[in-house]
Amino acid sequence: MIGSRTSDRDVFEYAVLRVVPRIERGECVNAGVLVYCRAKNYVGARTDLDQARLLALDPRADVAGVRAALAAVEGVCAGGGAAGQAAGDDAGRRFRWLVAPRSTIVQPGPVHTGLTADPAAETERLLDLLVR
Repeated sequence: MIGSRTSDRDVFEYAVLRVVPRIERGECVNAGVLVYCRAKNYVGARTDLDQARLLALDPRADVAGVRAALAAVEGVCAGGGAAGQAAGDDAGRRFRWLVAPRSTIVQPGPVHTGLTADPAAETERLLDLLVR
């Protein structure tokens, strides 16, 4: 392996987005994935909130607020006007900002790595594997 390429696949990083409705209990629902591939200058997020699971953990959870926070993550990844102040940042900087530890209801999990030929397809595969 030379650099970040192995044959036709590139190194990528990913993190699961978790919803922690009651921080004191530590329970969470996986609600999305973030994927970053430096070689392809790709950062993407896909989300899928299971409202019933969220409400099972906290019947008073702010579902609309959680959905808005998840949509904001997708917007930052998409770049452009949807990214707000992060619009001018490169893909790597946006990913690093999104995976930084925080104590909000929507939190990133640990960052993991893998190899992929298609980071956008990998984002969808990880959503199916880890969230749905």
